[in-house]
Amino acid sequence: MTLTKTDFNFPGQKSVYHGKVRDVYNINDDLLVMVVTDRISAFDVILPKGIPSKGQVLNQIAAGFLDATADIVPNWKLATPDPMVTIGKRCEGFAVEMIIRGYLTGSAWREYKNGCRLLCGVPLPDGMRENERFPEPIITPTTKAEQGHDENISREEIIAQGIVSAEDYAVMEQYTRALFARGTEIAASKGLILVDTKYEFGKRDGQVILMDEIHTPDSSRYFYAEGYEERFAKGEPQRQLSKEFVRQWLIEHDFMGKAGQQVPEMTDEYCQSVADRYIELYQEITGTHFEPATDTDLAARIERNVTDWLKNNEVGR
Repeated sequence: MTLTKTDFNFPGQKSVYHGKVRDVYNINDDLLVMVVTDRISAFDVILPKGIPSKGQVLNQIAAGFLDATADIVPNWKLATPDPMVTIGKRCEGFAVEMIIRGYLTGSAWREYKNGCRLLCGVPLPDGMRENERFPEPIITPTTKAEQGHDENISREEIIAQGIVSAEDYAVMEQYTRALFARGTEIAASKGLILVDTKYEFGKRDGQVILMDEIHTPDSSRYFYAEGYEERFAKGEPQRQLSKEFVRQWLIEHDFMGKAGQQVPEMTDEYCQSVADRYIELYQEITGTHFEPATDTDLAARIERNVTDWLKNNEVGR
């Protein structure tokens, strides 16, 4: 059972935004109900089939990390009334994503391999190898596109174009480094390396606030710490827990989201194998067993749980 589409009408609902993976419901211009669906995207394309339990995995990991970082960065979360839902404070989002990288891998490696030595305004030294650790984590922001592909952008361009003020960007940068340091510590305690991740911020009542998900396999890349050095020394691929394996599968089937390319067939067996990887990460990063919801009607359960929470908190009356 997967949930790939939602069409709720919650108490006090003003509007809804359907993203690549999340459907976000605006309640009285004050709260957001974020429903994490089982959709999966890669190369900014929503793939045609859902992944069982993916929404629950992402929501529960993100909720746990929001709680585990609330002492260092203020965030939007108020409650998780359903395994696939987080309710939080509505903020005015900044139109950038703060990507922070501890290692040279993924899209950064693909650009580096093609000769790039200046990534989002950050100079990269010659002679680096795939999966090599940076001396210090680097921040490589992107624009946050409503449609199509996000684009790399530098700190200087963001400020010069007035996308974010210099003052707010400095706060976002500070928060990004603090969150990555905390996420790195938590991952290390579970035998994992937090390789890179992204954060999104907004503003409410003059305060910069962390929004959306954090440290999930959709927004982050993890390596297993055991064997990292040996694999790196031999130039072997790292054992990793992230969505990168989906991207690699697509690349192997000649799909990178470009015009005219066809998404390869996603069999039920393949979708279940992806689900298994997501559950593996959940269990590794949380240190707890994953209990998939057994409901046959996910939408009905979500509607009931969210409506009850809103009414109990006197929202929409």
